[in-house]
Amino acid sequence: MTTRIDHTVTSGTFSLDGQTFDVDNNVWVVGDDTECVVIDAPHDVEAIRAVVGARTVRAIVATHAHDDHVRVAARLADETGAPVLLHPADRVLWDQVHPHRPPDAALADEQQLTVGGTTLRVLHTPGHSPGACCLSAPELGVVFTGDTLFAGGPGATGRSYSDFGTIVASIRDRLFTLPDDTIVHTGHGDSTTIGTERPHLDEWIARGH
Repeated sequence: MTTRIDHTVTSGTFSLDGQTFDVDNNVWVVGDDTECVVIDAPHDVEAIRAVVGARTVRAIVATHAHDDHVRVAARLADETGAPVLLHPADRVLWDQVHPHRPPDAALADEQQLTVGGTTLRVLHTPGHSPGACCLSAPELGVVFTGDTLFAGGPGATGRSYSDFGTIVASIRDRLFTLPDDTIVHTGHGDSTTIGTERPHLDEWIARGH
């Protein structure tokens, strides 16, 4: 069976440091006709399950633990039996959302997750948050970047547990080593490519945000 990438957008809020914003989040589902991995579980379990369909969910991977990326992760895990995977460095953020329900297992840099005949390689890319991770799928020519890299620049670093210098280093050293034609599927907004974003690195650094 052929591996495919399915996608939906869910709407809700993002809250941190005493402020709340309306947001639209991408949800990416990677797999074949029988099994899949869900990348981020933001606001709406029913919308995610509609994309999953009758497939077995092998894992719910959190690119990071801001509330708009994990708000329904625990419920989705309970309903599907799939484990929630999160890098341990983001536990401080996870506990703000799910104080009584820990993640099921840890993500680690260079860990490999196999689903539907495709391998997802975990890249630890701190900066937007301490445990932010991207998932590279070379066989599909894509990388799922969460809030680390967007069309037009790095993810935000103006809030708690974030750092601009760290996110720039993560993008330069981990993401910009991927081929130019790698499609970047982001946590919010439109997709882009590595080749589109790479030439602007010096501009981002000069801008400082």
